[in-house]
Amino acid sequence: MTNNKTVLKWLDEVKELLTPDEVVWIDGSEEQIAKLREEAEAQGEMIKLNQEKLPGCYLHRTNPNDVARVEDRTFICTTTKEEAGPTNNWCDPDEMYKKLYDIARGSYKGRTMYIIPYSMGPIGSPLAKIGIEVTDSIYVVLNMVIMTRVSLKVLDVLGDSNDWVRGLHSRCDVDPEKRYICQFPQDNTIISVNSGYGGNVLLGKKCFALRIASYQGWKEGWMAEHMLILGIENPKGEVKYVAAAFPSACGKTNLAMMIPPKYLRDKGYKVWTVGDDIAWMRIGPDGRLYAINPENGFFGVAPGTNEKSNYNALQSTMKNTIFTNVALDLDDNTVWWEGLNKNLPQNALEWKGNKWDASKFNKADKSTYAAHPNSRFTAPAENCPCISDEFNKGSGVPISAIIFGGRRAKCAPLVYQSKDWKNGVFIGSAMASETTAAAAGAVGVVRRDPMAMLPFCGYNMSDYFQHWLDMGEKLGDKAPKIFNVNWFRTDDEGNFIWPGFGDNMRVLNWIIDRCEGKADATETAIGYVPKAEDIDLTDLDFDIETLKSILAVDKDVWTAEANEIEEHYKKFGDKLPEELRRQLDTLKANLK
Repeated sequence: MTNNKTVLKWLDEVKELLTPDEVVWIDGSEEQIAKLREEAEAQGEMIKLNQEKLPGCYLHRTNPNDVARVEDRTFICTTTKEEAGPTNNWCDPDEMYKKLYDIARGSYKGRTMYIIPYSMGPIGSPLAKIGIEVTDSIYVVLNMVIMTRVSLKVLDVLGDSNDWVRGLHSRCDVDPEKRYICQFPQDNTIISVNSGYGGNVLLGKKCFALRIASYQGWKEGWMAEHMLILGIENPKGEVKYVAAAFPSACGKTNLAMMIPPKYLRDKGYKVWTVGDDIAWMRIGPDGRLYAINPENGFFGVAPGTNEKSNYNALQSTMKNTIFTNVALDLDDNTVWWEGLNKNLPQNALEWKGNKWDASKFNKADKSTYAAHPNSRFTAPAENCPCISDEFNKGSGVPISAIIFGGRRAKCAPLVYQSKDWKNGVFIGSAMASETTAAAAGAVGVVRRDPMAMLPFCGYNMSDYFQHWLDMGEKLGDKAPKIFNVNWFRTDDEGNFIWPGFGDNMRVLNWIIDRCEGKADATETAIGYVPKAEDIDLTDLDFDIETLKSILAVDKDVWTAEANEIEEHYKKFGDKLPEELRRQLDTLKANLK
């Protein structure tokens, strides 16, 4: 398949370690994939769904002890602890290699070793990177074929180069006590053992596309970010692109696939999805920042996805999709999850495969749910009705604006613009969200998640902040403008004030107008806030006084916020870039 000496040497080593009965190269062909689907069905690893209603779709159930990413078992293994930084779990690479090899040794006995050559980003794109994952799971193979570009052409592009990411996955015994997801950024290596859940085993996803790639970007002068990429087309047919980072449960996928309100659709506005989760960004020949989505599919959370909340995401799942840990409706052999519709299936199996009693369903008690709260769909991006024409081009799209956001009941205004790039990095570094009822523990607790990268930064976060500052220096006056949004301001009863969803387009239009120098703003202690009359409220039952209330900057609330940011910065010690301390001091002075 390849004469690349580094690939062949590594494959020989893993074969010797894992001792598979058989070795199969995955070429990405439809014939091979169809055969693997049949095999997975015969082995009971996947259930074939109603092929008239959901052509090419299957259901998979993971082990009940293995249903989500495991941050406490995720390690960044660098030569020194300081290189991993205070926000990552660290282990010495030699020690961790030994531990992982001891766990994985002989674990493929009686199993097949699948070798998956894949490209993150369009094959041959100058912004793409190559990986090879070995796995003993057909489920992983079939998901990787959706989520990445799997093909033997990848090996032609790689040639003799050593610039590729090694990924070793073994299900072993799916033992949570021996479950590890480890990144070795200095070796371009990922090892995952004792898990079968997508986020831990689809090694192209967070492991490569963020943890390893963020380190590569730092060393090579580009950025790997936990961001959606969205194109906004105006009535003249001009498209402007934005990248946006949000912590989980803040509507990232909904924004990525947003449908503009009817009033704006009728005027000719359109939204194009380039990516819903990850952006790789490089400075182009013209000095601007260009982004690609390195993925080829969506690994979305199923519960809450419906025709109203995210029509385009739901449409994306209608063919060639793998559903994981959702309910099986036995009456028509289709899938169901909480929030899909109001029709509770009366004859269904819940996510573990047991009979589900719809009469006992209690919205407040997740143990009565039919689908697991973190159940997933893996859907090809090409299924999405609003997928951008740029998606497969590989040259990237020029980014006009970068948006940060989170859930803040009383703090951040609906939208504001940073004073400049450095101030924007400060805003991103202090990014926070308040916990919701969906998260374990107390509600309303502020969690800092810088740039939404806290679980995904593959090196010391202080160096990561400095890398952002350095990229701004290189971009100069061609740097995207940086904004912060907050769709989640609440009234005294805890109800959301702003309607959100498609109406967020009204805010995005102001952001684009700001980038083009077409909209005014008021300077405040925290940044530039829109004049209320510049947010278009046409056809929206929303009065301008209410809008003014959610654009307001409360100095007392922000003084408390500045003190909390100071606490947050303490964990980075002396390594925190001096510029960020300066920005914090400026904010405090402005608030006085």
